[in-house]
Amino acid sequence: MAVRIGELARRTGVPARMLRYYEEQDLLHPRRAANGYRQYDEPAVWRVQQIRGLLDSGLTTEIIRRILPFLDRPDAIHPHPDCLTADTAALLRREAERLQQRIECLARNRDAIYAYLAAVQEPERPGPPGGGD
Repeated sequence: MAVRIGELARRTGVPARMLRYYEEQDLLHPRRAANGYRQYDEPAVWRVQQIRGLLDSGLTTEIIRRILPFLDRPDAIHPHPDCLTADTAALLRREAERLQQRIECLARNRDAIYAYLAAVQEPERPGPPGGGD
């Protein structure tokens, strides 16, 4: 059963404006009803969630557009020999390295924040024995 853009937005938490942007970027491919309204099939829900997750991880729409054909189900990657060119492989390798650097930077920042918290938090003072006033 096809859904319109408002329903897809509600089900995915992604605003309709952003869904139209995904279409402009060639990431989503809705059908058009006779009245011109966009119609999305059920797999579009997962596709939008996948796009959102990839964008949140820092990938560009260009890279996402290149790898989406490999991600036709949430639990599987299906590389097609004609699609995985040397350029695409090199691009993905560089992107994986960039993400790894970002992860390491985030981990350092997290550790620094925990160290700062430990330094500024007052140690708990033990109350009187027996809990009396």
